[in-house]
Amino acid sequence: MSKNLRIVGELMNNSYARARKAFTERDPKGYQALAQLQAELGASYLSLNLDGTQQIQVRKQEMLDFLPEVISAIQDVTEIPIAFDNPSFMYHKVALRHYDRRKGGAPILNSLAASREHLDEMVELVKHYDTLAVVMASEAFSEDGASQCLNARDSHRAARYFVETLATRAGRRNDQIIIDPGLAPVGADTYGLVNIGLDAMRLISLDPELKGVHMIVGLSNFAWGTPKAFRAELEKAYLTIGMEAGLDFVLANPEKSPHPLPKEHPMVAKLRDALEQGRSREGESNEISGYRQVEAIMALCSEAEVVDF
Repeated sequence: MSKNLRIVGELMNNSYARARKAFTERDPKGYQALAQLQAELGASYLSLNLDGTQQIQVRKQEMLDFLPEVISAIQDVTEIPIAFDNPSFMYHKVALRHYDRRKGGAPILNSLAASREHLDEMVELVKHYDTLAVVMASEAFSEDGASQCLNARDSHRAARYFVETLATRAGRRNDQIIIDPGLAPVGADTYGLVNIGLDAMRLISLDPELKGVHMIVGLSNFAWGTPKAFRAELEKAYLTIGMEAGLDFVLANPEKSPHPLPKEHPMVAKLRDALEQGRSREGESNEISGYRQVEAIMALCSEAEVVDF
């Protein structure tokens, strides 16, 4: 695992069967086992999300009632800080109230975004509890409230807005802010969103006003839709390219050993080429170039040899 890449372990999320079992049975020991496992695998932070997924429905009050017990159980077995991941203001309010920073240091509030209800109150939580904060730079404010950023410049502006807001209203330094430009499933990315995220990270890295901020993506969905035997290597190739652009955090499954491939690895070159196919040429739409990128990814998958590194 790269020394320059901090892993936010994501196994305590109901997308994973072990977490669903622990939540369904209200079993704190199940969460303790997942926390210890990820700590042993080198995670720097432990993401905790008790929300519902396609596999399980969860009422908000169920989450809020169980959070204190889960947090206490996790902090009994590890000192690794927790990253609280949920769009709900009340989720973070309850979680941070019961988190003991004497045991785990500064937690992460994940995440602030243009679409969040009670956004002002969430910024106040960041200030009051002295947390790190993840900022979604894939969304921008619009007349309708919030809209997806469909180019790197808009993502860069969204990042600048939140960094300024957190500095002036929550006293955050740049190095206490983690920017998420978004990461689409590359096998279904018909609009070039992967390139938009990478280009946004490059703009952010070059901006002197944003010097010192961290950048993160959620890795697990990147290779969705590609052959299973191929996904881990494709994810690692993305990490190589992403870290060149400024990526230094990743939300991922530590069991998959999410580390970048060597720059000279053939898979890195093939992914670079496929992503380059997704860039619009003169006179064509993003959709046309996006479909060309998807075709290149599928061709890459069909011809690649999966090598264990």
